[in-house]
Amino acid sequence: MGIAERVNRAVDEAVSEEQVVGAVVLVYQDGEPLLCKTAGYADREAQLPVRLDTIFRYASVTKPIVAATALAMIEAGLFRTDDAVSDFLPWFRPRTPDGREPRITVHHLLTHTSGLVYDPALEALPPERAVSLGLSNTDLTLKENFSRCNAVPLAFEPGGRWAYSHATDILGALIATIYGDFLEAAVIRYVTGPLRMGDARFRVTDLKRLSVAYADGTERPTRMPDPWIPAEGAEWRAPFSPSRIFNPKAFQSGGAGMAGTAGDILKLLEVFRQGGSPIVSPETAAAALSNQIGDVPGDPGMRFGYLGGIITDPVLAGTCLPAGAVRWGGVYGGTWFIDPARKLTVVNLTNTALEGCMGLYPERIRRAVYAED
Repeated sequence: MGIAERVNRAVDEAVSEEQVVGAVVLVYQDGEPLLCKTAGYADREAQLPVRLDTIFRYASVTKPIVAATALAMIEAGLFRTDDAVSDFLPWFRPRTPDGREPRITVHHLLTHTSGLVYDPALEALPPERAVSLGLSNTDLTLKENFSRCNAVPLAFEPGGRWAYSHATDILGALIATIYGDFLEAAVIRYVTGPLRMGDARFRVTDLKRLSVAYADGTERPTRMPDPWIPAEGAEWRAPFSPSRIFNPKAFQSGGAGMAGTAGDILKLLEVFRQGGSPIVSPETAAAALSNQIGDVPGDPGMRFGYLGGIITDPVLAGTCLPAGAVRWGGVYGGTWFIDPARKLTVVNLTNTALEGCMGLYPERIRRAVYAED
């Protein structure tokens, strides 16, 4: 049994067991499709099946798109990785716990080494001080929302360690400022336009193709309420708002705000795996998939490039992915990985949070890819 047969069976089993409600799984090797799989429902209650062109809320699957936009703009000479963020965003001036204002660079934002962290407590502050982390609904602009970070001490000195964060939202604000338009306009100009990623937007391009968001339940996933906060002990506890994607006043979250298809994100990942053309040079593409944080403390068995985490020790990382594979995902239920050595790219989008991203399901599909018959 080959990769396609194993993955096909694993996805069908996961859906029939109601581990996830609906899924699209794309497996490509050396640029050719091994499997383009759909299973389950985009809307279970209406019995609408998932299709290859079903639109999913990306959550952090947004991040590599925005990072790629930044890299393309850097190559165009519009800014540099060692530029200070405050040179472009004078309103962004967070401080260390001892009150100093450190120099945060574009590189720190791209690599999640800025000192910012995803802290659900930011969402729980009084309304006039609360910071949306990109999934909750809001009418605030990027500046109005993230200038509130100035009142919250950084978790560590920039460059001192790695911590997953809302840094890509600040990167998105920087991109929008330099481009002189909304973030989406820059993303279209440099990435989604050239790659013909027609549905990857900070809005829904076709409401009839948008999947319903489902939330983990005690017996099976439930239709996600709005707002929804995962249960105590979950890996992600900040609030979700499925209706946020329909709010034109909500800031365009570079870390979590886009929606699109599995095919859209596959195009981007394959471009970087194959050398970056037509959006970045081979050197930049290689750098994006390489360790950019050195040996600073971070997650066990993992380093970070510009697009995602790079496996260095599969055992410590708790995955069957081999060393050198690059992976990431989004809490609405999506994951992806690139295995450069095997020329593999896999996109696995579901409409089930958190299981589709942080549960047992993603590794179940990875094991199907790497199992030996």
